[in-house]
Amino acid sequence: MKTKNIELVLAPPTPHMVGDGFRVHNFIPSGHNLDMKRMSPFIMMDYNSKFYFPPTDQPRGVSVHPHRGFETVTVAYKGKVAHHDSSGNSGVIGEGDVQWMTAASGILHKEYHEEEFSKNGGDFQMVQLWVNLPAKDKMSTPKYQGITNDQINKFELPENGGVIEVIAGQYENVKGTASTFTPVHLLNAKLNKGAKAPFKFPSNYNTGLLVIEGSIKVNDTENVPANHFALFQNDGETFTIKATENAIVLILSGEPINEPIAAHGPFVMNTQAEIMQAFNDVNMGKFGYLEE
Repeated sequence: MKTKNIELVLAPPTPHMVGDGFRVHNFIPSGHNLDMKRMSPFIMMDYNSKFYFPPTDQPRGVSVHPHRGFETVTVAYKGKVAHHDSSGNSGVIGEGDVQWMTAASGILHKEYHEEEFSKNGGDFQMVQLWVNLPAKDKMSTPKYQGITNDQINKFELPENGGVIEVIAGQYENVKGTASTFTPVHLLNAKLNKGAKAPFKFPSNYNTGLLVIEGSIKVNDTENVPANHFALFQNDGETFTIKATENAIVLILSGEPINEPIAAHGPFVMNTQAEIMQAFNDVNMGKFGYLEE
């Protein structure tokens, strides 16, 4: 087995607001060779690093907006977020939970800080990923997977090293909780200081990691501090991470979808004609209705 080496370590880009509730660093797509194809099927990654929101009576968030052609995956580390969509799905996720929404053929969607969290204020920390769908599934029926932390399958590391939460895909003999359209591995590694964990993915899978808390050393050579993203080369299968202090690391690896990408705002399709069709369908009310 050949070692999978790091291609680059990226510091958090300057944050910007999405709506009034999400203060995010946009790692994908960005410069540094991280366009929508480089980490396919992961075509967007916004990271709301730990940020204190003061109390408010009016929940902050993002008002009604459409999506078509992909999935949005929200991983909560601090705070609580609520969600509604025009297919009738709704839910609240809190610390350790995951919200996996398949927009596919199209939905209207809104997401905002949960009411009690808004009233009390507090630290807010989350990752949102957009996971692309292959052409054959882009117009499939929307669906929603609300996954609480106790539903996430876990692998206990030996010698009290910590735990690997298998959100999707597989780690050792533990299968992920979420269902996916293409091969996707999404893992939360929660490591105690000094603990080491091995990972193995096919060399052609696009692979990266985001250090949520603490700091780590990859392959015993490369330090990756908190809030930094590491992109791996497609040159090997295995790598290790060692926690140089207590750490939480989001690890993502997936088989690339080698199809054309046409993206505009909330739509990700294969052709410009399909993007135009998406705009027309929204304007004609085909995405349903959702109250502001």
